[in-house]
Amino acid sequence: MAHKHRKIRKKRGSRTCGRGSHKKARGAGNRGGRGMAGTHKGKWTWVIKYAPDHFGRRGFKPPARREMLTVNLGEIEESIERLMASGIARELEDGRIEVDLTGMGEVKVLGTGRLTRALVVKAAEFSERAAEKLARAGGEAVVPE
Repeated sequence: MAHKHRKIRKKRGSRTCGRGSHKKARGAGNRGGRGMAGTHKGKWTWVIKYAPDHFGRRGFKPPARREMLTVNLGEIEESIERLMASGIARELEDGRIEVDLTGMGEVKVLGTGRLTRALVVKAAEFSERAAEKLARAGGEAVVPE
């Protein structure tokens, strides 16, 4: 269409600009809703042409960190009687005490606290200091497969 014959040029100066009654051009319904309303429906072709990156995911999301429960060796030592009563700990034939923390979920044993008994501790992870203290006391750190 020739530029001089465009409707927008022809109707400038008139009250209605080619929309019929002036009352019909009121409100957001005239433009198909406010803002980005209808961009997944009637305004989809507009989105494709003018805002193609508006929808969808972009960028990097770091993988979720796994939450791990931490237990200190000193806490295990202090609550050995309670652990034996609950069935988490039991005495072995050689006199050592086996503490099985695998039933509590992902547990990491840390080396804080004093250790006076030989313990065999089963857990998901051990700090270097905890494994060293367990070995020095005559016990061992066991990571189940």
